Amino acid sequence: MPTTTDRTYHMLIVEDDTDILMGLEEYFELEDYEVDTAEDGEGALQKMKDMDQCDVVLLDVMLPEKDGFEVLEASQEMGFSAPILMITARGEQESKLKGFGLGADDYVTKPFNVEELAARVKAILQRTMPPAEAPMDVYEVGEVEVNFSTHEARRGGDELNFTALEFDILRYLIQHKGRTVTRKQLLRDVWGIDENIITRTIDRHMASVRKKIEPDPSDPTYIETVYGIGYRFDDE
Repeated sequence: MPTTTDRTYHMLIVEDDTDILMGLEEYFELEDYEVDTAEDGEGALQKMKDMDQCDVVLLDVMLPEKDGFEVLEASQEMGFSAPILMITARGEQESKLKGFGLGADDYVTKPFNVEELAARVKAILQRTMPPAEAPMDVYEVGEVEVNFSTHEARRGGDELNFTALEFDILRYLIQHKGRTVTRKQLLRDVWGIDENIITRTIDRHMASVRKKIEPDPSDPTYIETVYGIGYRFDDE
């Protein structure tokens, strides 16, 4: 099974090399993943729009129509939330940094060992489990202790007054720890607002959360602004 849970995970593999594509599809289907495929950038973006469920994407960089970087950037803009692992024949540091800068969750270089790739996929899935599958009661952010079960938060012995929405925002960021989440994702998944609506309301709420958990809200330690995209939470 792909993870420690019983659910079946849905994977999109985007690769223009037919032999590699078929090999990966066969391998992950034997590992009990539901697999969908695309062979070019435009097809990948259409799959992302049409798939009812997607838990992880394996995305080749060198693709026809649109390359992997263009697909990654476009997926972020449309609020696609599944983690993306990039596959490339390029080994240059700049290429990797570009992928991570655009929101990739991991990166492997061809030729790769498929067992290692599968282990990386499993690690991504475990790291990005939704709240229902990764129960979280108490979480410590620096000196702040947050209890998501009781909706209580304290810094030392002092109670912090979070709104219910602020709890939801912080929980979502923690559940996506280390990943850039777009404003559209937050609007859709936390607010329940159509992803095509653009609003800066979320920035005001984020500023309020920062005031409560950051040692210095003007120079955030935990909630980083990824300019032009959204936010990234990291407490390591």
